Amino acid sequence: MKAVYFLGEGKLEIREQPDPVPGPDEVLVRLKASGMCGSDLHHLHGPARTGSELVIEGHEPCGVVESVGSAVRPSEAAPSDRVMVHHYDGCRTCTHCRAGWTQYCANGRRVFGGLNADGGHANFIRVPAHTLIKLPDSLSFKTGAAISCGTGTAFGAIKRVGLSADDTVAVFGQGPVGLSVTLLAKAFGARVIAIDVEDSRLAMAEKFGADHLLNGREQDVVAAVRALTRDGDGADKAIECSGSALARRQSIEAVRPWGTACMVGVSPGPVEVDSDELIAHHKTVLGSLTFGKNEQQACAAFVAERGLDVESLFTNEFRLDEAEQAYELFDQRKIGKGVFVFD
Repeated sequence: MKAVYFLGEGKLEIREQPDPVPGPDEVLVRLKASGMCGSDLHHLHGPARTGSELVIEGHEPCGVVESVGSAVRPSEAAPSDRVMVHHYDGCRTCTHCRAGWTQYCANGRRVFGGLNADGGHANFIRVPAHTLIKLPDSLSFKTGAAISCGTGTAFGAIKRVGLSADDTVAVFGQGPVGLSVTLLAKAFGARVIAIDVEDSRLAMAEKFGADHLLNGREQDVVAAVRALTRDGDGADKAIECSGSALARRQSIEAVRPWGTACMVGVSPGPVEVDSDELIAHHKTVLGSLTFGKNEQQACAAFVAERGLDVESLFTNEFRLDEAEQAYELFDQRKIGKGVFVFD
């Protein structure tokens, strides 16, 4: 099979590898779609890696079960099942693993595609059977790939803040995660204020249902959000998806007294909070990272039941042998969200 490896320092290689063979409790999945994620670029440009440090990239895999190990029960997985992968594994017995949050396992966490286990930028991926989540028949493989990271992350953040239909939510950053928040929040019935510094992304947010569009380069975002809300108090909720230090601060300032701001965008550095904003206005500041296995399943069901066009998040399709070109374009921000597709 073909497989994509990041060598670090901006270099990648496509290599021919033997097809993996599943162990007793494992499943071999034939990939149909494998999404590109902004976090891939951190790994692509990280320190040089060789030997056992190299893993197959891609943590947004979706495909069809090819074969199963001898200990896998038919209720877990069977050949031809359409599946997503929750791209983490752990000890499977600690509190986090038993709750479906294997990414927090302290006893040997594995992350498929980017950290210490092979991922989905290949013809096949071998994973433990318990990581599989059935893909609803009405959803495309590309939609399943999106739910396996960015859209699932957005769903997790929405659940984290307890978004409801009578809320106004300010969504900072309209990249793939922010656009997913916009799309899902509208399906929840909320009023959405979409914020970004690029008009092209705001145009996408409008297509995804945003009620109001704000360009952070052209206006005072906090004042504009307040002007759009009842009594000028601010939004009920804010979800920050850009990782910008300025946007983090603005997201806290833009919510009303007793409001909630959730930090989703990952970047180094502190989250700066004025004590008056936090204490005098009874505001809540939360963090939300990816999603649990049960939330991924719930997100897929929500998208299927409401017929949401998650697939439109992808702006470009590539074949695996185009990986070098795909990541060059992605790195230079010449494309939006890309996906590798397979026959």
